[in-house]
Amino acid sequence: MSEHHARAAGTPAGAAGPPDEYVEAEIHRMLAEDPDVAEQGITVVLTERGLVLYGEVESPHRREEILRRVAERFPDVPISSDIGVIRTQAPTQIEQLP
Repeated sequence: MSEHHARAAGTPAGAAGPPDEYVEAEIHRMLAEDPDVAEQGITVVLTERGLVLYGEVESPHRREEILRRVAERFPDVPISSDIGVIRTQAPTQIEQLP
């Protein structure tokens, strides 16, 4: 187990919260199971400074929704984002199959 811990919402600052793996798993589950988000491509790392979210999503709106939901669930934990936006465009050529 990692030595870093997050405080659960409402837990005093001196108290240890759940281990990293539990916080990371909870966020992954929350993002994957929520039908409005359904995002599985986000990596979550809990550092001494807070949560860092990595990955790529299809729109800035989706990125903001993910950050909003994580911030709501962990209001006392600083959140940093390294979530990029993939520029999706329609194909410019027709694919010919043999």
